[in-house]
Parts: sequence; structure tokens; C-alpha cells
Amino acid sequence: MNRIPTLLTAFALAAVPLAASAQVSAGTNLVGTMNQSIDSKSAVVGQRVLITDVHSQDNNITGATIYAHVCDVQAAGQGRTAKLQVCTDTLKTRSGNTYALDGRITGAQVNTKSNAVNEAGGAVAGMIVGNIIGKKLGTNAGGLLGAAGGYIYAKNAKQNVTIPANTPVTVQVLRAARQATR
Repeated sequence: MNRIPTLLTAFALAAVPLAASAQVSAGTNLVGTMNQSIDSKSAVVGQRVLITDVHSQDNNITGATIYAHVCDVQAAGQGRTAKLQVCTDTLKTRSGNTYALDGRITGAQVNTKSNAVNEAGGAVAGMIVGNIIGKKLGTNAGGLLGAAGGYIYAKNAKQNVTIPANTPVTVQVLRAARQATR
């Protein structure tokens, strides 16, 4: 009879390391803060990104760090929309556990500059040029046609995107595999 409490204690102590090494499961949402600003105009593929003070919504994970990188970027241009994609690499927990992390960013503050000033300026510039050309051709419709053309041209000039420093970021875990400690 004295063996039962001893066996239960031994089993409980053996289970403690298993709980500490529990896997980060797919579907878990991790929330942290992106420390630096990145933008589609100057970012380069491979640029390192650090997300700190990471926690899970149930707070089973707190104070962790996600190491990530820019995996796709395209600067905005005439007719070309800006693109900025960050891929996750590693999750390091406060307790020192490290996980290879495949996750996707599902929430972040992404800023795009307004194009309204460019569109108005394009319409005005187009109206002036169209008016000059229209007078040379002997028509009064040049200003109207030029304004429409200038607006359409400026409307097609896309703006770059920026994720500012200290932005809260949500990462949904797709896969996480614990790595051996060294």
C-alpha cells in the first residue's frame, strides 16, 4: 500500500517535463509587437524582422520572441500595387524552448499613403496641357479631356505600404516543431 503514493508521486514528477515541452499547436494565435518599421519601398527579401513580447491568447505562452524575415516585396509604381510579405522562422519562448515556426500574419497595422493629392494634381496638370493642345487644334474640349487623362494616369500611380514600428502583430501558427536544445 505504501507503494501507491510513491508511484503516483513518481508519475507526477515524470509528467512535469512533458507539460513543459508541450507543442505549440496549429491554429494558435500569437500576438506580439514588431520592433522596426518596414516598407515596400526599401525592404529587401531576407531582411530580418523581430516580433517581441509575444503571447498566446490563452497566455500559455508569454514573453516569447518570433524571428521572421521579409519573404516577398514589391515597390509600388505606375499600375503596380505594393506588396510586402513577412514569413515566420522561429519562436523562442521565455523558458528557452525553441520552435521552428510556420505561421502567417493575420493582423497588423499596414499604412498606405493617400493618392488623393496625386489624383488632383494629375487632373490639374492634365487640364492645363489639354487646354494648350486643344487651343492649338482649335477645340475647347482639350482641357476636359486632359483633366480626365491626367486623373486616370495619377489614379494608376500606386502607393507603397508601411508597417510602422511598435505595431501589434497577430500570427496564426500553421505548424510548429520543437527544436532540440543545445
